[in-house]
Amino acid sequence: MKRIRVLLADDHEIMREGLKLLLAPQADLEIVGEAVDGVDVMEQVRRLQPEVIVLDIAMPRLNGLDAIPLLRNCAPDSKVVILSAYEKEAFIHEALKAGAHAYVIKGAPSRELLDAIRAAARDRSYLSSQVQKEVIRSYLTNHRKKPAISDFDALSEREQQVFRLLVEGNNGQQIADLLCISTKTVDKHRASIVRKTGLDNPVRMAQYAIRSGLLDPDLWQE
Repeated sequence: MKRIRVLLADDHEIMREGLKLLLAPQADLEIVGEAVDGVDVMEQVRRLQPEVIVLDIAMPRLNGLDAIPLLRNCAPDSKVVILSAYEKEAFIHEALKAGAHAYVIKGAPSRELLDAIRAAARDRSYLSSQVQKEVIRSYLTNHRKKPAISDFDALSEREQQVFRLLVEGNNGQQIADLLCISTKTVDKHRASIVRKTGLDNPVRMAQYAIRSGLLDPDLWQE
């Protein structure tokens, strides 16, 4: 039987140890590596090319939401399963929009994570029961409201990536390395962001992101 190669990415050692205890006895799953922060995830995935990445959102250096589109570039065949304590619809939406195949809440029954990994490996989507409830609740609350067009929506996908990385405190060279582009291209995107949003420094960007619900203050401080 072919085993599903899984990479675990969480900055808390006790969480990774618990995940190993859950996954190791599964005959169809193989843990091929562990990552302790967002940049480590990128390095491990490039080297190991796992089939499934179990990824936390709140991690140092590069959070999970920003890592997802970068992982799609360096390992397009790897599937992302988000395992997070965040239940807000905005996080769920952003994760799925970025390319995650599954979203599981850390308090969910362990079988839901196993189901999510197996579904993702088959290129199928999966939402844990609590996530489904939150998505439905949010829809019932907001479906009659006309969505507002924000300055952030006016940014291209790449500009949104640069915006988030700037908010996290990355400099031009770090952003260039993560996105595999030149620093001149980063500067071009940054100038476009300023022109479209009027936000001319990372602090104002962070304040805007938190105020608009694009970024959780606790996540920013990780």
